[in-house]
Amino acid sequence: MRIIISDSSCLIDLHKGGLLEAIFGLPYSFAMPQPLFEEELLSISDEEKAMLIASGMEVTVLPGEHVTTAMDYYNENRRLKLNDCFALVLAETTEESILFTGDQPLRQLAETKEIETHGVLWAIDEILKHTDIDRQLILDALILFYEDPLVRLPEDELKRRIRRLKKSLKDNE
Repeated sequence: MRIIISDSSCLIDLHKGGLLEAIFGLPYSFAMPQPLFEEELLSISDEEKAMLIASGMEVTVLPGEHVTTAMDYYNENRRLKLNDCFALVLAETTEESILFTGDQPLRQLAETKEIETHGVLWAIDEILKHTDIDRQLILDALILFYEDPLVRLPEDELKRRIRRLKKSLKDNE
């Protein structure tokens, strides 16, 4: 089974859209470096964090050599936060991993290291493909993402998914 290594941005966005639990219905394992889980998921309550762990989120403590590598990446790439570099190192050292991030500088660096990366829209596509979640909930989340200036998703892709889902829901009435 492939493992999704998450930074905090995608989880925060999915939480805003009410879709955080839905990702655990996907055919993947999930992991996140401990500093991100503890320091960056501020909008997610302790109860919801416990739900993430109960649903299968592995909170990983990086060994010293991985922390050193992350610090090297951070020193070489000041557009990144150190915590982002922890997620990158975890993805880089985990077989069959996918880095789950919306952070563009992090994605760019991961791609130079040939690490597969995906973000929120990919996760929504996967949720639609692999779960039976109410499509109206997905549409509501997409609209919320479109209207929220703090959610930075590609506008054209977001609009296309909204149109496609509206049409699908209308056709199924």
